[in-house]
Amino acid sequence: MWELRNLVGGKSVSTVAGGTLPLVDPSTGEEFGTAPLTRWSDVDAVMPVAAAAFELWSQTTPRERQEALLGLADAVAERVEELVRAECRCTGKPFEVVRGRELPMAVDLLRFYAGAARAEGATAGGEYLPGHTSFARREPIGVCAAVTSWTHPLLQAAAKIAPALAAGNTVVLKPAETTPISAVLVGELAGEFVPPGVLNVVCGDRDSGRAMVAHGVPGMFSITGTVRSGMEVAGSAAADLKRAHLQLGGKAPAVVFADADLERAAEGIAAAAFGNAGQSCTAASRVLVAAEVHEELVGRLVEWAGRLRPGPPQDADAAFGPLNSLGQLELVLERLERLPSHARVVAGGRRRGERGFFLEATVVDGALQDDELVQHEVLGPLVSVQSFGGEDEAVALANGVRYGLTASVWTRDHGRAMRMSRRLQAGTVWINTHDCLVAEMPHSGFKHSASARDFGDDGLADYTRVKHVMSAWE
Repeated sequence: MWELRNLVGGKSVSTVAGGTLPLVDPSTGEEFGTAPLTRWSDVDAVMPVAAAAFELWSQTTPRERQEALLGLADAVAERVEELVRAECRCTGKPFEVVRGRELPMAVDLLRFYAGAARAEGATAGGEYLPGHTSFARREPIGVCAAVTSWTHPLLQAAAKIAPALAAGNTVVLKPAETTPISAVLVGELAGEFVPPGVLNVVCGDRDSGRAMVAHGVPGMFSITGTVRSGMEVAGSAAADLKRAHLQLGGKAPAVVFADADLERAAEGIAAAAFGNAGQSCTAASRVLVAAEVHEELVGRLVEWAGRLRPGPPQDADAAFGPLNSLGQLELVLERLERLPSHARVVAGGRRRGERGFFLEATVVDGALQDDELVQHEVLGPLVSVQSFGGEDEAVALANGVRYGLTASVWTRDHGRAMRMSRRLQAGTVWINTHDCLVAEMPHSGFKHSASARDFGDDGLADYTRVKHVMSAWE
């Protein structure tokens, strides 16, 4: 049985009250361990540790921070099998998905921000006032409190840890209550490369996160989560004028025009809709297709839904794993039960097996714009299909939700692709592909998907504050 403990100041510690949360394997439904339940007293104990460490870490050179992050990246890469098994035990993801995609991307983020640390800092200046020289400095914020979701635990931990440490901040990280193991393991590995207290990991539930954002020490709170959670964090942070870094939900449209390569589109959309059991804010959850090829594309999506089946981590042929929890499975099934009469399930829609929280890849045809399934994030292997008559209608349907994180356009017409990329209200627009992210390019959202910037130079800048320095010549 796993018995996790919090990581504070480089030491493994128990909580004051001693409460725990169960760890459940979503591929079997069986409890396999416990994680500590962090409360206010524990948060109150860890924050001064992180604040004291900031006084040291913020004074390190960019080269020292780079070397620490490169060391951590190498350590993560060397412990690949241990981390893969820990991640899959919590999430139920297939081993090959974590080993082949998510863990390498986490390592790449650590290495990218190790390099970026050397490029951040003072910027070019000049003489903008007679007799004075000005320049701008980017400096660390202080203690960054961070919360990750259960959708991509290891990858999200790296996405928050790497830029925060590269900029010279210290971190108190709370992973999602159902998937904390990989974050604790990374925190332990980091202890070999950063001073005690620079990276702290505490486990817990929503109330644990509320205590972190309400505490007076952190200067920034970063969260990946639901819109509701983001609004709550933003309100709490605003009360103390803290910076809120919010990466929230998505309801990504995949817009398919009649001239597209329909087989390529169907294959790419199916992978982006059903991969990770659809539990991603970037998942292709809405398909908008030109009316003249609607039936053909639906047929191809149905075919792909039949090919891509769920399975446990050790199943090498499984395309995706289970949903995160019984509650998440029930939520998706309830959405299907509430479908209006004009919408019909044309593929999947059923729980698979008696053990674990598996759901078949599901395609719903005939949904309308105002339907719950179209308007609200589901986080399940479920895609809806709608028709459009022309480019303007496609844009209206694509933008007609409160989210604006990602979108994709499928067409052979370059001019149309460029027009659509400009008109779509999304932080990332893919053309003839979907759900490809790279460390060098920003990942951000519009509207209720929030405005936090992850990845790229923008992601590092979000963890800094700007200072203008002016010097008189005499």
